[in-house]
Parts: sequence; structure tokens; C-alpha cells
Amino acid sequence: MNIIKTLKHNIKEAASKCGFNLSEDEIVIEMSKDNQHGDYATSVAMQLAKAARSNPRQIAASLCDSLDKTICEKIEIAGPGFINFFLKEGVLASIIETIISENDAYGASDHGNGTMVNVEFVSANPTGALHLGHARGAALGDVIARLLKKVGYGVTKEFYVNDAGAQIDNLAKSIHVRYQELFGRTAALPEDGYHGHDIIDIATEIKDAYGDKYLDDLDLPFFKAEGIRRQLERIRADLDFFRVNFDVFSYETDVRNAGAMHEVRQKLTPYLYELDGALFLKTTAFGDDKDRVVVKSDGKYTYFWPDIVYHLDKLRRNHRFLIDILGADHHGYISRMVAALAMLGYPTDTLDVEILQLVRLIKDGQEMRMSKRTGVGVTLRELCTDVGVDAARYFFVARASSSHLDFDIDLANSASNANPVYYAQYAHARLCSLLSAGANLGIDVSGTGLVTPEEKQLLRHLGQFRDEVLDAALTKSPYKITNYVQKLATYTHSFYTICRVIDKENISLSQARLALVKASRITMANALDLLGVTAPFKM
Repeated sequence: MNIIKTLKHNIKEAASKCGFNLSEDEIVIEMSKDNQHGDYATSVAMQLAKAARSNPRQIAASLCDSLDKTICEKIEIAGPGFINFFLKEGVLASIIETIISENDAYGASDHGNGTMVNVEFVSANPTGALHLGHARGAALGDVIARLLKKVGYGVTKEFYVNDAGAQIDNLAKSIHVRYQELFGRTAALPEDGYHGHDIIDIATEIKDAYGDKYLDDLDLPFFKAEGIRRQLERIRADLDFFRVNFDVFSYETDVRNAGAMHEVRQKLTPYLYELDGALFLKTTAFGDDKDRVVVKSDGKYTYFWPDIVYHLDKLRRNHRFLIDILGADHHGYISRMVAALAMLGYPTDTLDVEILQLVRLIKDGQEMRMSKRTGVGVTLRELCTDVGVDAARYFFVARASSSHLDFDIDLANSASNANPVYYAQYAHARLCSLLSAGANLGIDVSGTGLVTPEEKQLLRHLGQFRDEVLDAALTKSPYKITNYVQKLATYTHSFYTICRVIDKENISLSQARLALVKASRITMANALDLLGVTAPFKM
């Protein structure tokens, strides 16, 4: 039974009997913080009173008279018009059997009904190693995809490879310079060339594979292809290490083919106009703050044009919704792309852009700007090697993407309850230890005897998991799952401390508590899995 859903349905029906038209989405049910105020509470009477200009306690009394009380021991009115629900013994505990029977599937729903969503993230230029911004985007995109799958959406995780433009030209030229140096020749890197050691490594690999075949002439297409391929191999290896994989890699050079670019130009002709030799797209007609240049006066496309083509391609691959995860400097991108898709006939809710704010590494209380090994920015691989993949993934999604993130390396490495990852994983390990110790006693899923405040608080929290997952998925907010995990760990540790789980003098209560332990372990493991974090059996 979904208790909150049941209460919402009962309130809606009672409101209807009292002459009020309410949807379940308008009804807010909250867990009571104090058992003296029941298990759940709602302020719906005050909400209705404001619109009806009536006394909220009188409305609350009318609702209580009309409410289905099947699952409630009692219902009371408190304060200015709160309605408190005291559930019958066993109602809260019914979640135990649900969790244990559903096991790994607990928390899942069919809300999405198979609707296809494309989540494009990371999409780093293949010119160097992944940095902290990429790492945060990788964690966020992967967890959003996991959440959407959990609630019934079909999800495509996509990486867009920017394999065109000046940056790729400079990559090829930089590799060629390093390649020449390996043969003792002196050459200068281009002005905006790449100086990282990875460029030397790629040049060395080319030398080992091809000898001096490309020494005399700069074969730009060859060095581009080799550079992109080898950099992408490194990027994919780092992402795999970070437990992130992609279903599709799309390439800008494919998007820029003449046919696709021309087709979109034809479709957008009614919104195109020339000014000062450049071609503009009238995005202000669809809410943008200014019209955007799509073809410069020299005849070259701006990056916006192939991006429109690319988003259209994603939609044509049967995706109803698109999610782009972009860096902090892309705020202006949102309105123009939404406008372009509207011109092509797509609803304004088609595209959702999540903007990532910056990450600061903190060590010994000071900001850490550079890698000690390379003297440049710290890479994803270096960070994960230092603090572990579990901590890196958890910390990166523990705050809203719109918030700046201070990543405390010392905290991430600490084996203490102050470290949220350690705290959660230790709770899971402790639950596993209890199950192992009580393995010969068996379990009782009825929940008989689970009446202490600690047990009831834990049961209420377990019962909210499915709704929490759905909310986190629909709002693209992985931090809501880390918040849930922290509360679950707190309630678990409190239950463990106060309640004697294995009591040879009271086998029936031990069996009920062991069932609660098992349900808690399953829920914690499922929540951590959504974050891409391991759930250890021992610590």
C-alpha cells in the first residue's frame, strides 16, 4: 500500500463530499516529526479555507467527518486547522512485505510509460583529459538517466563529439609538432596549441604505429582522425572508470553534412532575414531576448546552426524530451534553442537544459587549483584515484547543479560519520551484519510489535522512497536522493542504537525487527545504486 497516495485519495473524496474540487497533486501530506502529532499531517483545510474565506478548523472538521478512516486509528485537528493522521498498527509496517517482495525493483514505477528521453552530457571536446566540470556533469547526467529509467522512461545517454572547428585543427597540428620532435626535428606549437603530456603520448603512439610515414608533410585529416580517436579512447576509459557509459556517440562532422544543414535552412526560411551581410534567425518571435546570427557575413555557419540540426536529429530518433547538461556559461543558450525547436513545431517543454555551476577543490582548508603531478587542473581520473569513485560520484550530486560546489577532499577521504558517503555505506554494512547475525532466526514481514518511535520513523521513511525517486526524476534533482539516503542512514543508526534487534528472549519481536532491517537494507542499496555508489556488506 502507498500510504500517502491512499491518504491523498481519501482527502480528495472527502473534499468532494464537502463541495470542494481538489486534485491529488494539490494535496500535501507530510511526515510528522513528533509521534504525538500522529504519523502524517496535512494543511489542506487551511488551503481550502483561504479560497472559501471560511474558518479552517470548521473545514477540517467537515473533512474529518467525511474521511475514510479505514487505515487510521484516529484523526485529530490541531492548531489553526492541521489534520493529523494516526495510523492503525500494522499499516505502516505493511511496507516491509512490499519492499522485500519487490527487492531490487523497490522504488520503481511506470510513470514514464516508456516515453523516450535523450540525456546528452559531458560532450567534452576530444582535446584533453576530463576535468572537474566534466566530472560533475558526468555524475549528474548518469544519475538523472538512472532516475528516469527507474520511473519508467526509455532513456538514451548521448555524448556529442565536437570534432570540427579550430580546436580540432590545433589538436592535429599540436600532435604533428610533437611527432616531429620525436624524430629530432624542431617545430613550434600553434598559438592556441595543446601542451599536455597526452599530446606527446599520442604522437609516440603514432610513431610506434607508422614510423616516419607522416614526418615531411602535415596530413591534417590523418592527425585529426588519430587525435580524436585516441583522445576519445582515453575519455571513454576515464568515464568507464567513473561508472558512466553512453548509448550513442554523435559527431559534429556528421551533423554538418550539407543535406541536413540545407533541410533545416529550408524549414526555418520564414524566420530568416539578412542584416549587414549576415543571416539572422528571428528567435525573439518565440521569447528569446534577441535574434541570433546563424550565418556570418563571411558565409560560415555559427555553432548555433549545427546545434539546431543536431537537436532535430535527436528528436527524429523518437525522443519526446531532450535534456542537455551544460556548463555555467550557457545560460543564454536555453532560450535560443527552445525558440528554434518551437519554430520547427516542437512543444516548449521539449528541451530542458541543466546548467552546471563551478566546482572548487578544498584541501587542508584551502582551494586546490592545480594538480601536483601535472601543474594544471585536476582531472577526473586524479580525483577518483585520490578519494575513490564512490565519494566523487556522491559529492558531485549532493547539491543542486545550479549551486556552486566546494568539494572537500579531506572530508571525502575521512572514515567518520561526518563523511556522508561513509555514513550511508556504514549504515548498509551495519544492516548486513545484523541480517547475518540473525540468519538462523528467520523474519516476520507482518511488522507485529514495531511500535517504538524509532521503528515508526524508519517505516515512514521507507514508505516514501518510491515517491522520492519519482520526485527526484521529474525535477532532475539527484541531490534529493542523497538527502533521502542521509535521513535513512540517520533513522537506521537510531533504530540500531535504541532497539535491540536480536533478542533470544523475544524471538517474535526479533523476527519482525530483522524484517525491518532487511527492508531497510534493500532500500539503502537501491538508493545508492541510483547514485552509482556501491553498497558494501562489510566496512
